Amino acid sequence: MYVRQDGPRDAPVLLLLHGSATSSRSWDALVPLLTTHHRVIRIDLPGHGRSAEPADGDYAIPELGRRIGTALDRLGIEHAVVAGHSSGGYAATALAEQRPDLVTALALINTGPHLAAFIPSGPTSFHPDQWPPTDEQLRQFASTGFRAGFQVPQELVDELRRMTFHAVTTAMQASTTYLSQQSLPDRLKTLGKPLQVIFGDQDGRWHPSSAADYRVVPGAKVDLLPGSGHTPILEDPPRTAALLLSFTGAHTVRAPRAT
Repeated sequence: MYVRQDGPRDAPVLLLLHGSATSSRSWDALVPLLTTHHRVIRIDLPGHGRSAEPADGDYAIPELGRRIGTALDRLGIEHAVVAGHSSGGYAATALAEQRPDLVTALALINTGPHLAAFIPSGPTSFHPDQWPPTDEQLRQFASTGFRAGFQVPQELVDELRRMTFHAVTTAMQASTTYLSQQSLPDRLKTLGKPLQVIFGDQDGRWHPSSAADYRVVPGAKVDLLPGSGHTPILEDPPRTAALLLSFTGAHTVRAPRAT
């Protein structure tokens, strides 16, 4: 798996996990605002960006959690605040379920809490024989991921085109399966981890009002970002970073300095 690190190596670790059909590059605008306080680690999930598809074809969310945990172990990371955007929040939750010793706190950005919150967007499916689609088809596919009028970055369109049909569809189905087994708020209630939820109030994929469903998690901090859609990490980096830093400042563990 492709891993990128930015910021001081002795700063508290903040792990950023992207959503389906994108890559760690979706965090590019946000990272410079976070590295003054954190060692920021980004991972391209299997089959996305610069990471290979899993040899066994397993995109299940618990398996993603296991792979992410292994990657952090190899980096010598003992504690991290984990932030997930969209379905990256499911991988973040799975990691916390499996490795509560590793995850000190969770931040979820426009992560749908349950299937009832999903907003159907009409027919946008692709056939394997029509893959890869054109730029226009891909922008239409991604349109609900951003507020109206926001230009989808070309580098993200290019990365989506380079994904295989199997990776795109199987990763998305894995998120649906994970949510169908148990809602995210129900999973998080039992974890006892500090939780920050950030949600753009113009989200076209998940009903923004569903962000309130996370309030069943004791102590959860829920913030709506006015004017932002499903991807505030690109649409409004300054306000997104400010909310994240306010939260992480209270829940980070600094790595010991090397001697």
